[in-house]
Amino acid sequence: MLDQYVNFNIFAFLLVFTRLGTAFMVVPGFGEAFVPPRVRLSVALGVSFLVVQFVADKLPPEPATPIELLLLLGGEILIGLIIGGILRTVLSSLHVAGTIIAQQSGLAAAQFFDPTQMTQGAITSTFLSLMGLTMIFVTDLHHLFIEGTFASYTIFPAGHVPDFGNISMLVTDFIQMAFQLGFQIAAPFLVFGLTFYIGIGLINRLMPQVQIFFVAMPLQIALSFVILSITIGAGMMWFLNSYEDALIRFLGA
Repeated sequence: MLDQYVNFNIFAFLLVFTRLGTAFMVVPGFGEAFVPPRVRLSVALGVSFLVVQFVADKLPPEPATPIELLLLLGGEILIGLIIGGILRTVLSSLHVAGTIIAQQSGLAAAQFFDPTQMTQGAITSTFLSLMGLTMIFVTDLHHLFIEGTFASYTIFPAGHVPDFGNISMLVTDFIQMAFQLGFQIAAPFLVFGLTFYIGIGLINRLMPQVQIFFVAMPLQIALSFVILSITIGAGMMWFLNSYEDALIRFLGA
């Protein structure tokens, strides 16, 4: 009776868990530091148990020597890091956007701990990162990630030496895309900052007796919040589309 449900060997299960466990340790949402390690481990074990049923025929046989086993496990760990790291890079675009917004709105000195980056950051970057993390789960993109880990065995076959040239190009493209996405989300604030500082400079030249910084700072912060409330919806949709595109690349679509 048990054989009808457990139709795989221990080696295949552990090989799948090596890749998926590594990805779950890094990917946004599941791999956050505030998520207990036991929870991440339990989720990775459960998903590995389901995935191994469908990819058992795609897995290589058990290596005969410890060196071959270490090389095989090293390749699976590398693939898991690539999958989770690329999605983490896409999430970091919100950190870039928030930092630019803070500089243009006068909130750069307001530092706050960013749990997604595990470092101090501007309060706007922390806000956008946490909102992006919430939207990933609200829109069920974490389900697409689980499907992508299963489909990754088609794009990155187990037991084959990864093409480091293509992998380096893939990582470079996503890093470039993350910075570009961050600047695009913060583009309205770059225009606002340039226009605002030009206007402040003209007023300071026309009326030098006015204490311009005492007037400009509250106005700058207030206008920045108004612009943020108008553009945050479009910015988050832009981020979710980019995150989904990154996941689809692992689905082979």
